[in-house]
Amino acid sequence: MRHLIPSYIRVPVVFLAIVGLVEYFVDSGDQPAFMEQPIIMLFLLLVLLILLAIEGIVGSMDNILYQSLDEEAKARYDAQKVAPSKLTLWIKKTYKKLLGSRPIEEEGEIILDHNYDGIKELDNSLPPWWLYGFYATIIFGVVYMARYHVFNADDQFVEYEIEYAEAQRAIEEYKRTAKNLVDANTVEVLTEAADLNAGKAIFEGKCVVCHKADGGGGIGPNLTDEYWILGGGIKNVFRTISEGGRDGKGMVSWKKEGLTPLEMAQVASYVLEFQGTTPAEPKPAEGDLWVDETAEDANSDDSAEGSEPTDATEEEAVVEETTEAETNE
Repeated sequence: MRHLIPSYIRVPVVFLAIVGLVEYFVDSGDQPAFMEQPIIMLFLLLVLLILLAIEGIVGSMDNILYQSLDEEAKARYDAQKVAPSKLTLWIKKTYKKLLGSRPIEEEGEIILDHNYDGIKELDNSLPPWWLYGFYATIIFGVVYMARYHVFNADDQFVEYEIEYAEAQRAIEEYKRTAKNLVDANTVEVLTEAADLNAGKAIFEGKCVVCHKADGGGGIGPNLTDEYWILGGGIKNVFRTISEGGRDGKGMVSWKKEGLTPLEMAQVASYVLEFQGTTPAEPKPAEGDLWVDETAEDANSDDSAEGSEPTDATEEEAVVEETTEAETNE
């Protein structure tokens, strides 16, 4: 097998296979592993040198052994080297069998009487590979017709819609678990201590200068009252931190300043912790009174559900009073 593949093909193929294995097993992100970790480049260069050295050593030993042979042994070696391998012979034999042609010596048995200007026709059978392929298409057609036109299985359009819906669900699930992919529409209040502590660290490092450590406000507005310039709640606060305050005044866009979505969600959740607290020197309220309409709708629904039994009770009381009046009469 080694003599069938020249070294200028064998060495690059083996080397590229090793490079592929390294890329598969080494997690290097978007960059190639040998660029992310220079030690891997040194390893690959060492592997290449070893492969070249092996080829050189084996070639030298082969030449030395060949030169040590006598003329008769060299002739046998050369004849064996140029002789086709067993694999090559098997491939040729299989090809002829699949071709299904008759040898020239047997053409006289299958020749037809047709003769046109000396051109005669042979009655060769169809090649087995073609015949078996034709039978396979017939079987496939029958199975396809039965599956999709008799039993009404899902066709490719329905399968596409199913796979698309599954992919969308997987994406939404991933977004819920991947906190760094949140935006102003999908952000939720973070309540874990680790997230709040991280938000506190960001607030103390970037926000205290304008809002004070207790959220009472300085250059920036008071964060402890219920009045907000650009809206309260986690989504509005996240959007304000991300996009910045009012044009020409207000804080900068922290998205442009390098905060990740997760960090903005953490500091926004920490900011909401100031609600209802009492700062040492609170700044007067700015903006408009903000009411969470979502919470109000939920409370209204709960009130409506809770009022239904009361109405039923009142109706029962009226019926009972009417019955008692009729009884007294």
